[in-house]
Amino acid sequence: MLSGFRNAFKIPDLKRKILITLGFLVIYRLGTHVPTPGVSGKALADYMSSQSNGLFGLFNMFSGGALQKASIFALGIMPYISASIILQLLMTV
Repeated sequence: MLSGFRNAFKIPDLKRKILITLGFLVIYRLGTHVPTPGVSGKALADYMSSQSNGLFGLFNMFSGGALQKASIFALGIMPYISASIILQLLMTV
């Protein structure tokens, strides 16, 4: 099994793809520690602790704790979509 991992790094294209994937994972893990401006972390932590057995607890588990910390990566793609819609509406004005 270890020889398979060793051989994977001998192929340049596969090595590049593995390193890019690991880089994206590192960026995501660092981005989960950047808090969202204007959100009270203490109030959110209190709410999440009371809802840990429900649906929010499940979402928090899948996001790696990013939802509980209210990080900017927990927002997902919604801010980009909202900004795009607002800019398209403002272009006509």
